[in-house]
Amino acid sequence: MARTVLDRSDVVRALAGVFRKRGFESGSLSVIQQETGVGRGSLYHFFPQGKTDMAAAVLEQVSEWFEERIFTPLRTAHDATEAIEAMSREVGQYFTSRERVCLFAAMTLGEEQDTFADAVRTYFTDWVDALAGALRTGGLSPQEAADRALDAVAAIQGGLILARAYGDDATFLGIVARTEQHLLAPAR
Repeated sequence: MARTVLDRSDVVRALAGVFRKRGFESGSLSVIQQETGVGRGSLYHFFPQGKTDMAAAVLEQVSEWFEERIFTPLRTAHDATEAIEAMSREVGQYFTSRERVCLFAAMTLGEEQDTFADAVRTYFTDWVDALAGALRTGGLSPQEAADRALDAVAAIQGGLILARAYGDDATFLGIVARTEQHLLAPAR
């Protein structure tokens, strides 16, 4: 039976869970209705363009969370160490509480990858650039900061894949901790 939804953000959170569990391709409208408890009429009321509109709303919500909790604190950091430690803590908590799935990475798979390509590229570019800026604030050269930032985001994303394969949060949290150590190591 369809549940009563108070607002669009409730639906977006429910949709995020479906896309994390099933991916975009496997999340048919009937599966989405069943797993969210939201009726077809409500879904189309909030998302007139259908499933693509739903996924875009989920990615927007994730982007807003990362902007607020990760990117802006890194960009405005006066203390690189504190900012990177906070990023590591937030990222660890975020992904372990969300089934070790990065929805942006998941959207790079399947037939719809071109639909979300700009949003995915923006998310990863913003993360790498914000982290590189914090590392420059901490005294690294622009090139070393850029290299470490790119490696860190890649390690975190790869860590998510390994942790899902192993079914183990400790794997992911260990990778995040080692990535933090690498980010905070003295300049070469």
